[in-house]
Amino acid sequence: MVAIAGDPLTRLRRRHSTFIHFTFLVALFSLGHVRAGAASKQSGRAARVQTGLDVLESQKFAPLRGKHVGLITNHTGLDSQGRSTVDILSHAPGVQLIALFSPEHGLAGRNDEKISSAKDPATGLPVHSLYGETLRPTDEMLKGIDALVFDVQDAGVRFYTYTTTMAYCIEEAAKRNIAFFVLDRPNPLGGEIVEGPMLDMDKTNFVGYFPLPVRYGLTIGELAQLFNAENHIGADLHVIAMKNWHRNYFFESTGTRWIPPSPNLRTTKGSVLYPGIEILQNAGVSVGRGTETPFEEFGAPWLNGDEVAAALNERHLAGLHFAAKPFIPIVGLYSGQRCGGVAVRITDRYRVRAMSMGMETAIILHRLYPQQFDPEKLLLLIGNSDTIQQLQSGTPAEKIVASWSADLTAFDQIRRKYFLYK
Repeated sequence: MVAIAGDPLTRLRRRHSTFIHFTFLVALFSLGHVRAGAASKQSGRAARVQTGLDVLESQKFAPLRGKHVGLITNHTGLDSQGRSTVDILSHAPGVQLIALFSPEHGLAGRNDEKISSAKDPATGLPVHSLYGETLRPTDEMLKGIDALVFDVQDAGVRFYTYTTTMAYCIEEAAKRNIAFFVLDRPNPLGGEIVEGPMLDMDKTNFVGYFPLPVRYGLTIGELAQLFNAENHIGADLHVIAMKNWHRNYFFESTGTRWIPPSPNLRTTKGSVLYPGIEILQNAGVSVGRGTETPFEEFGAPWLNGDEVAAALNERHLAGLHFAAKPFIPIVGLYSGQRCGGVAVRITDRYRVRAMSMGMETAIILHRLYPQQFDPEKLLLLIGNSDTIQQLQSGTPAEKIVASWSADLTAFDQIRRKYFLYK
């Protein structure tokens, strides 16, 4: 027993104070535990997520032993120790790594333009660009390969091109009886919420491979399973599942370091807002590219930040607050021009619905600046004609969002068939 100095009354007060303090700490911990998701019984802290790459290492690369491997990856392909998938597989016992493939932004994830194939200076292996002369691996690129491995961190958003690159590679693998392995990684936006309109069947392209909502709530491995089955690809597909990942996890809950998957998707905050802000760019709105906080602000030379921020705050959007913030992009749209801007602050990421925010913003911009802002130009990324027609006609945002409900319910039933995690 711990000795407590002082008279009996003092000791009683101190014990009572200690009990209250302890009870308060327990309450705080319990609240944090609920928000963080599943936790270790021993420590009370969420267990660190092991990515598919970490799990493959723990399996001593057994699924790939004896295979000639082509690796589709970029700078996000790192294990929990910070070692690259390229380095790991090039030294893996029983695995022969013979070629590398890079998606948009290149192997280093730094480029915003088309990329040429090259040679990796560290390994001497060819690096075949899948965002240059071709978007798919060719016969020549796949020569001698009997297994393709995909290890890329995506954004959890339909129009982010890494998912299409994966799908094209699965298709090409299926045509040639090449086994396809996905080393699974977290969906930064979690796996519970689906949001946004479904892609129209006639609008599939490189920023919309398959009819999905904008925010589909699947990991890259789960999405690969959906593509393979629902699009009738029929590949020999294997997903190396993560350990300790749960559907209610945003990226901060994983215990792993955030690595920007593309040059402008720099922060986890930006990743949450990205689906609703990125859609605005095709209609002549800067989404913060060329500033220090892309996807956390938007603006244009013709936009009054005070006016738009006030209009958005009047909508009382859950988990969000808006403030006027002018900016001058140094590259990209409106480079060197002063833009009236709006900064977006997240107050509760669990309540944020980025596509609802995008609809509210589009309606306000169309109402205030009809000569400068044309909702029809949002079609490429929104991918749904009915949504565009409603925006043009001034339909309230809540009615537009409600119009997605039936499709989202149907999609939710389909996606659940491919869940790998609770």
